[in-house]
Amino acid sequence: MSNTIITNRRSFLGTSGTLSAMAVAMLAGKESLAQGMGSDMSKDVSILNVALGLEHEAINAYQLGAGSGLLQKGVLDVAVLFQSHHKGHRDALIATIQKMGGTPVAEKSLGDYAKALKADMLKNQGDVLDLAARLEMGATNAYIGVIPAFGSKDLAKVAARLAADEAMHFSILTNALGRPLPAGALSFGA
Repeated sequence: MSNTIITNRRSFLGTSGTLSAMAVAMLAGKESLAQGMGSDMSKDVSILNVALGLEHEAINAYQLGAGSGLLQKGVLDVAVLFQSHHKGHRDALIATIQKMGGTPVAEKSLGDYAKALKADMLKNQGDVLDLAARLEMGATNAYIGVIPAFGSKDLAKVAARLAADEAMHFSILTNALGRPLPAGALSFGA
């Protein structure tokens, strides 16, 4: 896994615990919950932009895989579906950042993501799936990491739903690689 991926995911986990309830309420589309909550908006926007950067990375990783010519038709279809999930996450983050008066972090070029993700090392379908599985595991753990920060069940639910998408992606990719699913309980978020 590239150092950029590890650093960005750790950065998100290290700072995301301070994301305000207001920011998560807005992310969930529950602006009525957000009204009246005090918050350091710039700090929240910064944290949300880290998450947005990770979603940009995932979208582009799937684009690299889809455009590689290495994926069989059925696997390609699943990759495009997972990419659409990440686009939904991205769109929700962008809308929230803008509602909070912030500027969403810009997406890098596909070439920049290719370099950071070492796409030149992808030689077969297994390599593409392995990269995607590693990214999905990192995303699962990142989103799980923010759940304890929220006192409201509604707010924690948003982070849990994002984590659930990522865990589903990881599980399907792991199965497609022919690897066993984690044998132990509580295998995510540790």
